[in-house]
Amino acid sequence: MPVTAAVISGLQKLVLYETRARYFLVGSNQAQTCHRVLKIDRTEPRDLVIIDDKHVYNQQEVRDLLGRLDLGNRTKMGQKGSSGLSRAVSAFGIVGFVRFLEGYYIVLITKRRRVADIGGHSIYKIEDTNMIYIPNDSVRVTNPDEARYVRIFQNVDLSSNFYFSYSYDLSHSLQFNMCVLRAPYEGEEGEVEITTTSKQDSFDIFEDEGIPTQVVQGIRNEPYGKYVWNQRLLDKVKDTLHSDWLLYIIHGFCAQSKLLIYGRPVHVSLIARRSSRFAGTRFLKRGANCEGDVANEVETEQIIHDAAVMSFTTGSYSSYVQVRGSVPLYWSQDISTMMPKPPIRLDQADPYAHVAGLHFDQMLQRFGSPIIILNLVKKREKRKHEKILSEELYPAVLNLNQFLPPEHAIDYIAWDMARYTKSKLCNVLDRLSMIAENVVKRTGFFVNRSDFHCHSLRPDERWRDLGGQLTSTGRLQTGVLRTNCVDCLDRTNTAQFMVGKCALAYQLYALGMIDKPRLQFDTDCVRLFEELYEDHGDTLSLQYGGSQLVHRVKTYRKIAPWTQHSKDIMQTLSRYYSNAFSDADRQDAINLFLQVYQPGENKPHLWELPTDFYLHQANTLSLLQDRRSYTYWWSEGVLSHLPLPYDEVPCEDNRKKVAVKRVNRFDESIDTYTEFYKPYELTSFDDTFSISMTNSAREFMPKTVGVDPSPFTVRKPEETAKSVLGKSSKDETVLQRKTAASAPPPPSEEAVSSSSEDDSEDEREDDGSTSQRSTPIKLVESGDNVRVLEETQPQPMKEPYGLNLTEPLADEDLLIYHRFAHLGQNQHKVEKSDHPAEYRSPAHILNLAPVSYISGDSIYEVCVPHVCAESRELFEAHLQAGHGAVRSLCREDMLMYREYIKNRYM
Repeated sequence: MPVTAAVISGLQKLVLYETRARYFLVGSNQAQTCHRVLKIDRTEPRDLVIIDDKHVYNQQEVRDLLGRLDLGNRTKMGQKGSSGLSRAVSAFGIVGFVRFLEGYYIVLITKRRRVADIGGHSIYKIEDTNMIYIPNDSVRVTNPDEARYVRIFQNVDLSSNFYFSYSYDLSHSLQFNMCVLRAPYEGEEGEVEITTTSKQDSFDIFEDEGIPTQVVQGIRNEPYGKYVWNQRLLDKVKDTLHSDWLLYIIHGFCAQSKLLIYGRPVHVSLIARRSSRFAGTRFLKRGANCEGDVANEVETEQIIHDAAVMSFTTGSYSSYVQVRGSVPLYWSQDISTMMPKPPIRLDQADPYAHVAGLHFDQMLQRFGSPIIILNLVKKREKRKHEKILSEELYPAVLNLNQFLPPEHAIDYIAWDMARYTKSKLCNVLDRLSMIAENVVKRTGFFVNRSDFHCHSLRPDERWRDLGGQLTSTGRLQTGVLRTNCVDCLDRTNTAQFMVGKCALAYQLYALGMIDKPRLQFDTDCVRLFEELYEDHGDTLSLQYGGSQLVHRVKTYRKIAPWTQHSKDIMQTLSRYYSNAFSDADRQDAINLFLQVYQPGENKPHLWELPTDFYLHQANTLSLLQDRRSYTYWWSEGVLSHLPLPYDEVPCEDNRKKVAVKRVNRFDESIDTYTEFYKPYELTSFDDTFSISMTNSAREFMPKTVGVDPSPFTVRKPEETAKSVLGKSSKDETVLQRKTAASAPPPPSEEAVSSSSEDDSEDEREDDGSTSQRSTPIKLVESGDNVRVLEETQPQPMKEPYGLNLTEPLADEDLLIYHRFAHLGQNQHKVEKSDHPAEYRSPAHILNLAPVSYISGDSIYEVCVPHVCAESRELFEAHLQAGHGAVRSLCREDMLMYREYIKNRYM
């Protein structure tokens, strides 16, 4: 059992009981052995009165309590029939409490679905919610505008991409959560605030026997408020309720797939956290606010772990984080003109890059250095549109870098991805692969185990140059890649996929799954990963832009089927309609849900506001402002710990955010095994989440006989069980098999892309000289048509086989073969020979050079394995027990028996 463990919420099943005067919310853990009761007063028309008695009930006590409440709330004492206590609803968690113009509402999660498992910690997606009005009808003060506010609030569909977990902090990365589990023991134990259990909880029937109780420290960390969407809905009750009642939810995307490597399961998880600050829709939220929060900011994390071992302490885990977000400047687009692409305008002059400094200060605190900016907006346009942002962002980065140490300077990479896409002579994904390789080498990635011995036996050149922070237990990611275009949708998602694909190769190499940190397209592994990223891009695009992705990875590979172009046109029209007609209502709903706007009696209504600019710009409502220094633009303490992120440093400020309590190692609040496997429930094997999740062998591997089952084998599109390219005709299949360098863009590609975010109507340039590194091609004329063919050379036999079979073998190789054949012919003759024992040695039969470090390198002898004393004692005790001689109980047996007695009879 680990010395530290994450605390599991003790309230996972809720039942709301109703009387005329109160609501009673009874919460229990998964096994329903511990219960808590929340009393909510219904006689207050406007105020929220909640009582948490902090007492933990067992099952019998809570039954007695509900029975007394039922009896005491009947109209006549002892009357049967209409119950005084009725069951209102069953739930799985509290989203929060909200008030508009009348009384408070409670929002409960009524349906959930498990979407991922990370180290035995389940992640759930909200499927349905229930919004219940708390005050009784007899004391309700009605308001004519209340119903409209309720409709606006419910426009935020909580059943669409909202996620939570009872034991895993989704607002932080895996690297942060694992560092928190180790942080309290890096210093002295006295520095950690310990909350001991009560006398009742620490009662021990074996305390007189002198057997000490093994203590484990349960860790509960404060969530990162930037990615929590119901934080303000819980602010009213956060200080009065027990922490188990508080359930924090994130918004974005979460999915998990299983990669089978010759039967070995590897889980690939993708988690996207959308920022709750300066949140909104596409054209209504651009740039940044006065606090450095940018629009459409999403933190994407890919987690790879060996599913054969579940524990965080003994399992193998790796993660990589990257960020997308709008350009951190004061800019917007005027949507009153009803144009597909409204002109970009700069709202405020910021010569000292104040708002950019606030934004990058947040990133330095959370991710460390280096911060790498990948700017994908256009650089050459006939009429300035996207170029305006590049001309402002680059000087801002230069201004901030002159005050940073050179080794921690912000790296700026500008690449016109749309212009390269139109060129027939360059491969966009090749260029992105070069950028991705450079980025991953500089930032590194997180892995919780040290390098394998095979990494030193067969070293890879790129592995030696890998960045990040090396520790005794593995590697830490230091720094992050921040990708942006104008909308941070299509181009950004493709760039993030290429960086994630490069990082995935390094992660699998670090976990010992592949022999080289390199992955190729059209393999089961990359297809599975590409499907995850396309679902990820579609989901984020729907949340921010109102439609799915217009340009996908296969669009930039130029292997998309012809039917895809008509779908792209429909997505463009859908995006335009959503931005023009429905974005304003969605923005009002987000402002109300996040409590950016709180209704009041003497305040104008939300729908009466001409703009929400003043709601998101806090400095416009304050007269005196504390302006930060233009030269020392980072927070105190950040620079001294770089390249490590300040949030992960075990300093005093971070320790205050961690609550630690001492519990028994068998306590239910830290028992991940029981929480995950649920041995007290009858479950069906076919209904388990690990069976239903996407499986590379089932979904992508061909079903024909004799196919290589490796997920790293390159396959043709028609050979896969489930092609990510979709069902296509014979002609489309031929088109899909062309590579990115050999397939010309379809005739209607520019016409389709002119209305998307990647191209503008003013720019129709076809400049082939823009490619700095392009795939070698040649033009072959056939009639009136011009075809693009790839220069293919016959592949040498040495690459797949290791030697050229057409050349005669060397004498040394022939000698080795003859020795091997001789060994096979004489292996049985030697055993039956009458020669003395010294002539039976393999050395007298054949002189073989050892090929390994094992001392007995022969088929005739084997080294006796070393058996430790503990294993010998265990085996001997097992044999004695079979004969009836049972040994005395050891300390571990006494601890196990003690816990059984406590759980069964106490």
